Amino acid sequence: MSLQTRNPATGDVLDTYAELSPAGVSAALDQAVTAQRRWRSLGFARRAAGLSAVAEALEARADDLARLMALEMGKPLAQGVAECKKSAGACRYYAENAEALLADEAVTVDSGSAAVTHAPLGVILGIMPWNFPLWQVLRFVAPTLMAGNTVLIKHAPNVTGTALALARLFDDAGLGEGVYTALVIDLEPTAQVIADPRVAAVSLTGSVRAGRAVAAQAGQAVKKCVLELGGSDAYVVLDDADIDLAATACVNFRLVNAGQSCIAAKRWIVTHAARPAFEAAVRVRLAEQVVGDPFDSATTVGPMARDDLREQLHDQVQASIAAGARCTLGGVLPAGTGSYYPVTLLTDPPPGSAAYADELFGPVATLIEAADAEAALQIANDTVYGLGGAVFSRDLETAEAFARQMHCGAVGINRAVVSDPRLPFGGIGHSGYGRELSRHGLMEFVNVRAIMRA
Repeated sequence: MSLQTRNPATGDVLDTYAELSPAGVSAALDQAVTAQRRWRSLGFARRAAGLSAVAEALEARADDLARLMALEMGKPLAQGVAECKKSAGACRYYAENAEALLADEAVTVDSGSAAVTHAPLGVILGIMPWNFPLWQVLRFVAPTLMAGNTVLIKHAPNVTGTALALARLFDDAGLGEGVYTALVIDLEPTAQVIADPRVAAVSLTGSVRAGRAVAAQAGQAVKKCVLELGGSDAYVVLDDADIDLAATACVNFRLVNAGQSCIAAKRWIVTHAARPAFEAAVRVRLAEQVVGDPFDSATTVGPMARDDLREQLHDQVQASIAAGARCTLGGVLPAGTGSYYPVTLLTDPPPGSAAYADELFGPVATLIEAADAEAALQIANDTVYGLGGAVFSRDLETAEAFARQMHCGAVGINRAVVSDPRLPFGGIGHSGYGRELSRHGLMEFVNVRAIMRA
C-alpha cells in the first residue's frame, strides 16, 4: 500500500510514499516504549534542552517547511512561515514552564501529609490533520514530551512530506530515536495502533466523524483520548460595536488558511441595528482578497487542500441557497485547474440549512441577522458545536456578560479567538472534549497521583 500527495494548486502528483508494514509499526512501537523509559528519566532540564533545539530548528527551516505546506495543502508562504514561528514558540513555552506546572502539590490532610504528583503515562498516539500540519502537531507534542511521554504521530496522508520533514527535524535536534516517530499509515492500521497495549492514550484533531471512530476505539481499549474536532464559531456584532474592528476581525479570521480552520469566524451574527454598516464593511474587505497561487506574495487565499473538500463545500453552499440563503458574493466554481474556491458570502440562511447549522470548511462566510442581543445569543448557541466565539461591543461589561453565556471553550471580546500556549484550547459538544495547551493540556497525559504519608 502507498500514500500519495498532490499539489492542490495544479492537481499534479507530488510524491508517493510506501505505507509502513505491520512489522514496521510494531518495531516503531517497541522503539517508542524503550525510548520512553530513557526520556522520562532525563529530567526536565535535559528534556527542555531537546525541545529548545526543536524550536531553533523550526525557525531555521521555516522557509523550507512553508514551501512544503504550500505544495502539499496550499497554504500561502507567509502563513506557513508564521506557523513555524508559532510552533517554535509553543516548544519554548513548555521548555521553560513545564517543570513548574507539573511540580508536586502539597495537600493538607487530617493526619500525616500528602502530595499530588504528576507522572508520564507512556507512549501517546497523536492523530493529526492537514490544515495546520506543524502547529497542530507541536501544540500536542511539546507538552506531552515535556511531561516525559514519547509520541507517535499519524499525520493526514495529503501532507506526508511535511510530516516526514518534521520527523527529520526532531531527529536532527538530537532527542533520540523513538522519542518522536512519524507513522506513515492509513486508517485501518491506525485503529490497530489505538488498540495496541503499548499505546497509553490518544489525541485526535480532526472531523466529528473521525472523533466518533477514535473515541469508540479508545473506549473499547479502555484508554484515554482527547478530541479536538470541528467548530461553527459565532462572531456576534452588537448594536454598539466598533464596526471597523469587528469587520476586520471577522474577515481575517474567516479566511485564514483559506477558511480551513476549526476555530475560524464561521457565522457572523449581527444585530438589526448594526447590520447595514457591518455588511458594507465586510463586503469591501472580502472584495480585496486575492485568491491564487500560494507561492505568490500577493495571494491571501490559496487553494483548498483537496478537490473532494472543495466539492463538499460547494454542495453545502448550493444546498444553503436552495434552502433560502442569499449568495451575495462568490459561490461559483472557477474554471481551470486547482482546488480553488472563491471568497463567498451567504446571508440570511434559514435555521436548519447547511450555512446556519453545519461547519463550512473553506472561504465561505455566513451573515445571520438577529433582532437584538438576546436573539443573537440564542442563535450563537443554536449549534451542536462549541469550540470558540467572539462578541463585539464598546460596552465591556455587557460584552463580558454576553461572553459568559456563550456555549464554547473560548471567547474573544472585541478580538478573534486564537490558540495560545498559555491558555486552554478545546471545546464542548461536537467540538470534542479534553483540552490542549496551558497547564490543562499538560495534565491530559499524566498520571495525577496522590501520595499519602503517615
